[in-house]
Amino acid sequence: MSEFNHALFTSPLYWAIIITCLVIIITYKLFGAKLIGWFGEYWTKQVLNKLPKDKYIVINNVFIETNGYTHQIDHVIVSKYGIFSVETKQYNGFITGNKYDKNWVRHVGKNKYYYTNPIRQNYGHVKALSELLGIDESKIYNIVCIPSRAKLKIEHDGELVRYDTIVDKILLYKEEVINNTDEIANIIKNNNITDKSIKKKHINKIKENNIDKDLSKCPKCGGQLVERNGKYGKFIGCTNYPKCKYTENINN
Repeated sequence: MSEFNHALFTSPLYWAIIITCLVIIITYKLFGAKLIGWFGEYWTKQVLNKLPKDKYIVINNVFIETNGYTHQIDHVIVSKYGIFSVETKQYNGFITGNKYDKNWVRHVGKNKYYYTNPIRQNYGHVKALSELLGIDESKIYNIVCIPSRAKLKIEHDGELVRYDTIVDKILLYKEEVINNTDEIANIIKNNNITDKSIKKKHINKIKENNIDKDLSKCPKCGGQLVERNGKYGKFIGCTNYPKCKYTENINN
């Protein structure tokens, strides 16, 4: 080993860089999806702060329960021009679908990845707000916000917006349909669940529903998923194996 290589491999700075890189890689592997989602909601929150504060009340991270079901809404905006339910999705790549599809498809080369249609998902939030507030659905608007770098081929009726256009979208609504905005905002805030145990149950329920959904369609290739027996017990696998090696653990 040359003196240069010896000095490099014994340098504290060298090993500090290596360890830092490993930490970043491991953190991204473990929490990458959560971090990406958090940043998406954060930037949407920052953009929504540009709305005139004397006319719009922005409530972030709303968690409510109606008819025994829990709903987590990224952002709710209350104004005399209506109530806006905003779902943020940090999608990248080329996405196809329409507002009525159960799933949208992300295309990566020849591979396809399936995601729950956020317009349909957010419509459930609209109905929940309607039930909680006793307000007709026509006064609650469904908005899905995604980053500008995603390439979209989605058929919709104006529900889909980019970060840089969401404020303009909201400001398009000029007809006054709500006359008790402060009261409505207080109802939402007072019913916003902060109990972490309830939120955890909500997340677990979503995971259970995702497992049920995956039993019919592989999120990686769109093939059929079936329950299999392996060396370490039962698991969900794709019928396109070995071409597709997607698997899902089964929580007993």
